[in-house]
Amino acid sequence: MPLFLTTPILLALGATQAAAHNVTEGDAGYIQEIWGVNIIPFMYLGAKHMVTGYDHILFLLGVIFFLYKMRDVGIYVSLFAVGHSTTMLLGVWFGWGINAYVIDAIIGLSVVYKALDNLGAYRRWFGVQPNTKLATLIFGFFHGTGLATKILDYDIASDGLLANLLAFNVGVELGQLIALAVILIVMGFWRRSPRFFAQAYTANVIMMTLGFILTGYQLTGLFAAA
Repeated sequence: MPLFLTTPILLALGATQAAAHNVTEGDAGYIQEIWGVNIIPFMYLGAKHMVTGYDHILFLLGVIFFLYKMRDVGIYVSLFAVGHSTTMLLGVWFGWGINAYVIDAIIGLSVVYKALDNLGAYRRWFGVQPNTKLATLIFGFFHGTGLATKILDYDIASDGLLANLLAFNVGVELGQLIALAVILIVMGFWRRSPRFFAQAYTANVIMMTLGFILTGYQLTGLFAAA
């Protein structure tokens, strides 16, 4: 299996130690203590969240897995960014609180969905191909809602809130570009291998399994908290 899958796999398997979209204890304390506009710190926090967000990385990997043209990569990543940004900003601004376990379970299922799509399961099972662009946008909404739900737990100061949220979102998109660049570079080398398509099947089965693991972990937390 390609090396670049190792990190998200280990992170996902370690999910029992931290929920998806979680804000670390140190970052949470910092968010609660600061007041006013803090552009650079919130950009850093946004970028850190994306780069270390195993659920984001797995979904992003699934989205671009079989995209060979940069134009197509740009379209799909932009759709995901629009969805993610919209619900993150609106969710925090208007205080849309959703059960974190439920939304993170759906995010886990987004990884399952995309892996199955890459495996051609929907065409074989149902004889139809879902609209992949629409699915990417919709799941982007869920990913952003998951982040907004976590941020709301930390009662960010209202002074400078909009500027800080916009800075955080810019950081998220910068982090996404960094993650995307790494994935594309490694994928470029991997695709040159004569064993790519055989390994691609295995990689997507692994991604699907990890998505189920993430979903199962969140549902377990939901029932345990009930």
